[in-house]
Amino acid sequence: MNNQFHHALNRMAFFTALLVAGLILFYRPFLGIASANVVLNGIIIGTILFGIGLCFVEMFKLLPEYRWARAYFSGRRNVPLPPRLLRSVAILLRSRPRRIYASTLNGMLEMIQLRFDDSRESVRYITNTLIFLGLLGTFWGLIITVGGFADLIGALDFSDESVLQTMQAGLTGPLAGMATAFTSSLMGLAGSLIVGFLGLQVQSAQNSIFRDVEDYLAAHTSTAIPDNERVIAAISGDDVNNESKRNVVKR
Repeated sequence: MNNQFHHALNRMAFFTALLVAGLILFYRPFLGIASANVVLNGIIIGTILFGIGLCFVEMFKLLPEYRWARAYFSGRRNVPLPPRLLRSVAILLRSRPRRIYASTLNGMLEMIQLRFDDSRESVRYITNTLIFLGLLGTFWGLIITVGGFADLIGALDFSDESVLQTMQAGLTGPLAGMATAFTSSLMGLAGSLIVGFLGLQVQSAQNSIFRDVEDYLAAHTSTAIPDNERVIAAISGDDVNNESKRNVVKR
């Protein structure tokens, strides 16, 4: 077994530690950005934290699969079955068959690939949700900005001497809308990059396990045709020959 799994886990841990250190060092600017719209930015921050936790949960769920593969490939007997992704393949390989036919190999690999793809869907959904929340905040802020400028222009009385003070006070609403638009877009895109990077490490760990299983199965794969497939091929050949003879007789 290679060390790609451990490398992916180490990258996740290092990236998360670097992210926490950056938040501690720049917590004042971060609080200023988050306070621009507490409700929307709070939802985005909660989604980011949920996505980070989900990535680590998916990574730790791979640990039993990785341990089973390492123990099985090293030749150990009575290895406990993995709980989720490789369980069906482990059941098929429990008897340690001396050879595996090519059709069985393709079925096993497709089964593993489908389960890996299903486990990655949640992380992809969280990433897309963060992008959506960022765009939602952008349009929300633009609506507030446009509405604020419309109210400001409608309330101005240029014959009044205090028009400048009125304009200055009326700019608070449009500026708050612009702050909402920019901060939500920034946090949504940054969150999608963070969760996307961690999801990429989960995919890298899954691919390392998949490649190891594929190499092991390929090393024990026989290119010979199974007996049942030979029987089916023979029956199909007889049917074709009989059909050809019928066509000749009819002519």
